Amino acid sequence: MSFFQSILDLLEGKLGLFNFSGTSLNDLGVDLGTVNTLVCTANKGVVLREPSVVSIDTSTKPSTVVEVGLAARDMIGRTPSHIKAIRPLREGVIAEFEWAEVMLRRFIDKVIGDQGFFQGHPGRIVIGLPSGVTEVERRAVGDAAYASGARIVNLIDEPMAAAIGANMPVEKPTGSMIVDIGGGTTEIAVLSLNGLVVTKSLRVAGDQLNQNIQDHMKAKHNIAIGERTAEEIKIQLGSAFPTDDVDDTDEMEVRGLNLETGLPDTITVNTLEIRECLHDTLMEMVVGVKEVLEETPPELAADIVDRGIVLTGGGALLSGMDELLAKEVDVPIHIANDPLSCVVLGTEKLLNDPTYASILKTTEYDPRAYA
Repeated sequence: MSFFQSILDLLEGKLGLFNFSGTSLNDLGVDLGTVNTLVCTANKGVVLREPSVVSIDTSTKPSTVVEVGLAARDMIGRTPSHIKAIRPLREGVIAEFEWAEVMLRRFIDKVIGDQGFFQGHPGRIVIGLPSGVTEVERRAVGDAAYASGARIVNLIDEPMAAAIGANMPVEKPTGSMIVDIGGGTTEIAVLSLNGLVVTKSLRVAGDQLNQNIQDHMKAKHNIAIGERTAEEIKIQLGSAFPTDDVDDTDEMEVRGLNLETGLPDTITVNTLEIRECLHDTLMEMVVGVKEVLEETPPELAADIVDRGIVLTGGGALLSGMDELLAKEVDVPIHIANDPLSCVVLGTEKLLNDPTYASILKTTEYDPRAYA
């Protein structure tokens, strides 16, 4: 082995300082989710997974950021009146531009700061976005990414990124169908030849299921619970369909505020009760899947019947979700190996695999187009 080759191996492989395939050490992929933000680098995979939460101090003028991510989430419902924990994204898009920009910058600094003397600004950032976003919403995300210091920004449709991350053959002339159930949106799409053939973005997903549980607690038990408690109930007792693995009599104690007495109270809920309160929202997702299938060209529909539909996102982990869809649409349903990470894993492949170079070329965000 030559001395020069030894140096290349040291830099590229053993130290991981450079990537000679055309990507930069500071190229990042981002799943900017309503509930969680995931960040990957081009050469190290997923390096950050934190809640999309910012806590701000409103007693200062202007308001200042106290914490972001995990530390900010732990403050929800536990802060004095002048400190507020907020989620700057709603339904998959930026609702609070200023705080979303700060959050993204903090996450990027945390990732790039780990690169030692190579820290600085990110090179390219690839961000997954719901397919149904408006131009205003797309611009908000693109501008926030550039404001965080990126040199190049690509805005990728989430179903495309998720399908790539789930190892679906989107580059081939065959039909691939994905249902990505996140926190703010449910993305349903049929893909072929690196493009979206039919797509639907529903602004009902995991957050709406949590809201269903909160509403049910008020209506049936006259008790108010917080968002985090609703999430815990969904994880422990939530189900979409009765299966052999689900016991409808499983119970959980829930603590909240009694709306009549104004005092803390404890009640008990079971699996069947929670499934029933989630039913209407889950059926909205089922209807969305049926509508996409109805609009799919016959040849691609035949591929989907043969290959099945892939579930990704946190909603794929809801017990019985695959059985519910299989029963309602009569198509095989498969859950991705790592459903929570599919979008960010897809952005990593986009950064590294020349197979998807055409997608990067056509999805580059140009802020001058909005000037």
